[in-house]
Amino acid sequence: MHPVIEKLGKETVLFDGGMGTQLQAKGLKGGELPEMWNLEHPEIVYELQKAYVDAGCEILKTNTFGGNALKLKRSGHAVAEIVTAAMDIAHRASGGKTAVALDIGPLGRLLEPFGDLPFEDAYELFKEMVVAGRDRADLVIIETMTDIYEVKAAMLAVKENSDLPMIVTCTFDANGRMLTGSSIEAAMTLVESLGAAAVGINCSLGPEQMEKFVPRLLQSTNLPVVVNPNAGLPVMADGKTTYPVGAEEFSEYAKRFYALGVAVFGGCCGTTPDHIRAVGEAVKGKPVVQYEKPVRTVISSHRKVVTIGARPVLIGERINPTGKPDMEEMLRDEDYDSLCDEATEQVDEGAEVLDINLGLAGIDEEAAFTEFIPYLQTMTDVPLAIDTLNMEALEAALRLYNGKPLVNSVTGADDMLHKVLPLVKKYGAAVVGLTMDERGIPQTAEERVKIAEKIIRTAESYGIKREDVLIDTVVQPAAFDTTTAQVTLTALKTVRETLKVQTVLGISNVSYGLPKRTVLSAAFFTLALQNGLSAGIVNPLSRNVMNAYRAWCVLGGFDEECEDYIDAVN
Repeated sequence: MHPVIEKLGKETVLFDGGMGTQLQAKGLKGGELPEMWNLEHPEIVYELQKAYVDAGCEILKTNTFGGNALKLKRSGHAVAEIVTAAMDIAHRASGGKTAVALDIGPLGRLLEPFGDLPFEDAYELFKEMVVAGRDRADLVIIETMTDIYEVKAAMLAVKENSDLPMIVTCTFDANGRMLTGSSIEAAMTLVESLGAAAVGINCSLGPEQMEKFVPRLLQSTNLPVVVNPNAGLPVMADGKTTYPVGAEEFSEYAKRFYALGVAVFGGCCGTTPDHIRAVGEAVKGKPVVQYEKPVRTVISSHRKVVTIGARPVLIGERINPTGKPDMEEMLRDEDYDSLCDEATEQVDEGAEVLDINLGLAGIDEEAAFTEFIPYLQTMTDVPLAIDTLNMEALEAALRLYNGKPLVNSVTGADDMLHKVLPLVKKYGAAVVGLTMDERGIPQTAEERVKIAEKIIRTAESYGIKREDVLIDTVVQPAAFDTTTAQVTLTALKTVRETLKVQTVLGISNVSYGLPKRTVLSAAFFTLALQNGLSAGIVNPLSRNVMNAYRAWCVLGGFDEECEDYIDAVN
């Protein structure tokens, strides 16, 4: 690993500045590919990059931002040829003084469902760039991304085809949204979950406009934060695009960002070696200012982040064909519109997460998840819990999921742990751990807690953070044994208080086999909430269950003005 990477989060690190705008100043014409200058004008590219090295940058980006096959197809040149030439120039300019980053920008076409480019096609385009540059790059910079689904395709291409560290920067508008609607929080959650070394923001905005977003960036991730602004918002002067923020003013903003805790600095459009030199003189090599970083259990969709552990979270349980002939028919007929109606109805009634179980004998579960998950994500913006015991279906769903999902679930059985947890780690998910193992469901709370400890310990051995493990102490039907509910609740309380992880339960299991099921489920839900339940898998269409939940939120101090309760019962 390059020494600069080891500095991340400890000492401030300095990127280079703008490439495209600098080449335009040297004669690059509108519509002309900057990457072609690696072949046609290599000395100009070299001189520009050498100027950034002389200005003190520590990470030098290759001139490959748009060097993908989609953009190069009319040039007559292969991706490998462009990337190889760019690497030659960057290493010559660096002279061993900097890390060299393979620069990957957006493909220029939106991915499905917002556009027409399939996810796996995007992955292959990024893979081609990674394979071409991996042997000579010290890291990869994935930058100027406007769609987190494209970010995921690029990050998977890097992870699966190299061992290079990744830095990822996204582009936001003046309202803090990406082109496809993702918030800063959703973007940072996804990028951190997939294993970036640092994450942040670049392009589109100048430092003045980015400043209001820096606190949100810092509170949305535990990773070192990167801020690479433009040299202000572009203005037209004498028929030319210019950028109004000079080097000294640019560096003053860098000082302010540094004081807040930003760790990595650089510039984007309109910035020059003078800007980078000024920033370096202001902040380079300083110890990163430490601040209280968030330690949260979060899952996300492409637009929305749900934090588990503050106000109890409702997970809708109804997308599950077990015992539901109508839903079985929907699945067999591939009637995904009706399934989506079921999903959105739950959201309308208060579900903040949806559990998706498509397991049904006689159907291709992997194909069902592959079709349904992307489709459902166009219909609702709540995060999803992927609920399956089929490993092929699980991986297919995780790969195509746009955000950070929840996997429901893994048990303490060794073979299950070592099948599920690698997928959880690879795709950056959170996971529910069921306190049962090869021997079945323990009859004592102590034994269930021991299995919880094993699940957490094993997850951590795979590099899964403790906060990304939720423990389910297993609800059994009270009709079979009325004492088991208390075992579940005792284990639940112990897990929450001593293991310090979040908890989840499938509430309706307790009433299986009894009449007036929702009455018993509501009572048990209240007891579980009082004993430390973080998230309940419930039927949000059940009036009894939802009234119990809203009443508990009032009494637990989570509905201070009683507004949700009043709205619901009136």
